Amino acid sequence: QVNGGDVAKKIAFVRGLFEQEVKFEDVFKKDEMIDVIGVTKGRGWEGPVTRWGVSRLPRKTHRGLRKVACVGTWHPARLSDTVPRGGQLGYHHRTEINKKIYKIGKSLKEDPSSCATEIDPTEKGINPLGGFVRYGMLRNDFVLLKGSCIGPKKRCLMLRKTLVTQVSRRATEEVTLKFIDTASKFGHGRFQTAEEKRKFFGIKKDAAAAEAAA
Repeated sequence: QVNGGDVAKKIAFVRGLFEQEVKFEDVFKKDEMIDVIGVTKGRGWEGPVTRWGVSRLPRKTHRGLRKVACVGTWHPARLSDTVPRGGQLGYHHRTEINKKIYKIGKSLKEDPSSCATEIDPTEKGINPLGGFVRYGMLRNDFVLLKGSCIGPKKRCLMLRKTLVTQVSRRATEEVTLKFIDTASKFGHGRFQTAEEKRKFFGIKKDAAAAEAAA
């Protein structure tokens, strides 16, 4: 969506962007509130207890207890669409509004210390030890948002400018990150960098043998 100006100027602007790389910082800026649009995790067919949160029936109930006891009256002789029923859960198109941008970071090649802060001046990138779970190592520019995002790993998301004027204190305040955790996400991570882990455990036998041979 392109806003502002007449149709001819909009077309000229879009044509100028053909086959050009549009970076994240060209559109958004730090501490801005944005909306995230995507598709949620698919969970297949689920019954009314999981899908709508209705209460289970008593233990001795005939023909199942994870059901709705009465789905409607005799008349009108049809089901209302407000009655909780089993069906598809997840894989729905959703829009989450008001996600605050905490940081816009560069790739590891451009900025090796992109996650260093005043309190934690350690030179480190955004990748935790062992990479992100079910994703791997991040090699491109990145953005940190407050809160979670919908959908599973690697699913595409669309980011857009907020549609409302942001005047609240939470939206307009400037956030300064004190610490970005890069410990391993596989289990209980203890070390922020590989160098820190190497200092603690010392050199391995095979590495020591290789150095001695060299």
